[in-house]
Amino acid sequence: MTATEPHVQPTGAVAGYRPERTLRLSVELRRQFKRRRTIGVYVAMAALPLVLIAALRLGASEEAQTNGRINLVDVATSSGLNFTLFVLFATTTFFLVVVYALFFGDTVASEAAWGSLRYTLATPVPRMRLLRQKWAAALVQSVGALLTLAAVAVVAGGIAFGFDDIQTPIGVTLSQGEGLLRLAGMLGYLAVHLLVVGTLAFWLSTITDAPLAAVGGAVFSMVVFAILDQVEQLGSLRDWFPTAEEFAWTDLLQTPVDSSDLFRGVVQSLVYAAVFTALGFRHFARRDVTS
Repeated sequence: MTATEPHVQPTGAVAGYRPERTLRLSVELRRQFKRRRTIGVYVAMAALPLVLIAALRLGASEEAQTNGRINLVDVATSSGLNFTLFVLFATTTFFLVVVYALFFGDTVASEAAWGSLRYTLATPVPRMRLLRQKWAAALVQSVGALLTLAAVAVVAGGIAFGFDDIQTPIGVTLSQGEGLLRLAGMLGYLAVHLLVVGTLAFWLSTITDAPLAAVGGAVFSMVVFAILDQVEQLGSLRDWFPTAEEFAWTDLLQTPVDSSDLFRGVVQSLVYAAVFTALGFRHFARRDVTS
């Protein structure tokens, strides 16, 4: 008889099995981007700037033009870049929060709700790899949605209002090149800051089998902290809320730029994101997925 290769590795796995080859990120991304949920979110992100342009066009009255107070709405029609800043300002508090919570909160809970989670792990895909790939896929989708919103706002706003320099609310003018560079910094800051609500939804997604509970719980938590942030009696305690420094990206409109709040916002957001992600991995490692 001729010798045959063993069918079982010393670890007990089937010969040829490689954990690092299971559930590749490209495969997970293709699957997620084909979902109607993802398509709907991206359509909404592309449509929102168009809706706001129509609203600004219809709302352009003589009374609005003669208003002496300068704010982001007043300068929104100065250029496409100004319009983009207005879009980011209008969506930071709630719209983008929902988007991040949706993509991260749907990671594990939806698989559990469909009953496919146990079969995915039986493929077999290691638990930590599955969670890691789903976290990365949610991050790619979330950042992609944010960039889609900004890209459509820049192009559509430029067509509607011109590709001129940025006119800040305090009267400072920034060239297009510098404005695009600062816009990239703003998007980078928002991508990091919104990880707070995203990773909170991710943690809740490992706890519940209901995607709506994970998404809604994260959004509700951010709304509560946003309300508490208005209570001045809380004093410096508000500086440690997850919603603190959510508009620190507007400091990039200053000349020179004051980076103190930006730095604090990035560090604080990364700490919250790390804690929520660690809690999610810890809970999922002990979770019974067979029932």
